[in-house]
Amino acid sequence: MMPKSVCRFRATSCSTSSILERMILGRTDLKSSDSGRMRSGLIDRRAFVKAAGLTFLAALKPGALMALERADAVYASGIRAADGSFAVATVTEQGRIVDQVALPARAHGMAFSKATGKTVAFARRPGTYAMVFDPWNKAEPIVISAKEGRHFYGHGTFSPDGRLLYASENDFDNNRGIIGLYDGGNRFARIGEYETYGVGPHDMTVSDDGRLLIVANGGIETHPDFGRTKLNRDHMEPSLTLIDAASGRLIEKHTLPPQYAQVSTRHVDIDASGRVWFACQYEGHRNDLPPLVGHFARGEDLTFVTLPNDTTRALGNYVGAIAVNRAENLVGVTSPIKGTSVMLDAKTGRVLKVESIADAAGIAPASHGFAVSSYDGNFLGEHSDVAWDQHIVRIKRPAA
Repeated sequence: MMPKSVCRFRATSCSTSSILERMILGRTDLKSSDSGRMRSGLIDRRAFVKAAGLTFLAALKPGALMALERADAVYASGIRAADGSFAVATVTEQGRIVDQVALPARAHGMAFSKATGKTVAFARRPGTYAMVFDPWNKAEPIVISAKEGRHFYGHGTFSPDGRLLYASENDFDNNRGIIGLYDGGNRFARIGEYETYGVGPHDMTVSDDGRLLIVANGGIETHPDFGRTKLNRDHMEPSLTLIDAASGRLIEKHTLPPQYAQVSTRHVDIDASGRVWFACQYEGHRNDLPPLVGHFARGEDLTFVTLPNDTTRALGNYVGAIAVNRAENLVGVTSPIKGTSVMLDAKTGRVLKVESIADAAGIAPASHGFAVSSYDGNFLGEHSDVAWDQHIVRIKRPAA
């Protein structure tokens, strides 16, 4: 979610033409020349720019280019600009914006391939686009459109070799969670799908060896006919699943116990030992104190971290993002609801730091600790006239 504080930005249409709106929304009432692009599942950059009337990649100023060249690692995150338009921004270690790639609509999660340098911005649910771009060589972005009868859930991940992109999707007429498979060697054409073995998949990741897909099935039924309305709060089915990446076969399914049926499993990351950390959002009574963070490994039951009650209250029963700093064995979570960032010891689960950050949004590992963004324009303490969106990904130029 994006709090009301960002509504100070002037709402505009982002200069989006009607044909672009139909493409993004997956409408079928297109002219024949346009419907062919929709059937392919891909919209190439030239056609997309022509339809949208947007310039996607403005030339970098020399100073900005030098800043990017000097940065050992940078970040990427979705933004909303002061004029109401949407983009992905690349950011230095100091929190300064280096470049922007315009987007047709609001993004949510990001994915990055260490092998290829490709970065993806996924549309916010129930969006139907994902944009693939390269922050360094300025190759033309590729826009992926969701298969008919599907929409993206805002997250995805690359296989370690960068050859496949996996995306969490909703088969909304059948209320099935789906992982879409996209071929990185063929302009990200959709080549298949797996089930997530749950309802409402949100975030997902892949094991370091590429053999397992880890999915957070939030357990919440939605349908684009009802916008972002949650249709089954009284009978949710949250779970975490391990899926064989080669075959789509279910390896393990961890369904939350009945007393935690309204604890929606939303986001995941993996620590240096291969342990999966997950973060949750509670859909029950606001005065309850549910578990919000946990971890598990293959062959183990779920373990919930016992947070102090004051910390749970400070998170507002809602964790919007989670990240692991492997080098320092730290886990970080943020909540925009109460404006809080929490840092945990990954070995013990002990709370190391609770920080008040208004509209706290994304979190990603930094050289020390974590980089945290906010909806009100702060990133690592640097303020920009944008609203940062919910997630950050750390990116690094691939070795030559």
